[in-house]
Amino acid sequence: MNRGQFATFAIMTSLIAAISAPPAMAANRHLFSGDAFSAAQKQNARILVDISATWCPTCRAQNPIVNALMDEAGNENVVIFDVDFDTQKDVVRYFNARAQSTLIAFRGPNETGRSVGDTDPESIASLVQSTQ
Repeated sequence: MNRGQFATFAIMTSLIAAISAPPAMAANRHLFSGDAFSAAQKQNARILVDISATWCPTCRAQNPIVNALMDEAGNENVVIFDVDFDTQKDVVRYFNARAQSTLIAFRGPNETGRSVGDTDPESIASLVQSTQ
């Protein structure tokens, strides 16, 4: 393999690794667990439940919007619980979610709003603000 071929190989390998890597999770994102969700509710936490599927393009569009919102001042204490639509069917039923790309906002035990299939940054921001 000559230098040119090696350089092309190295670039292609890096690109494949970047494309294949799972999306970065914000520091306040957690895989859903009933115990952790109940504890957050008891602490009157600001909560966002993100029900998504790996194959869902709308979910992929929502993810960077939600992560960017968590970086904004005042949202650093919002706890996000990720629910996999395909593998956590009992949790999906618990939340009465009918589709992936469902976002459900809570303040403690109280649901403050929900959206399905929304990719508008302003309306997702409004949903997050409903937890205050």
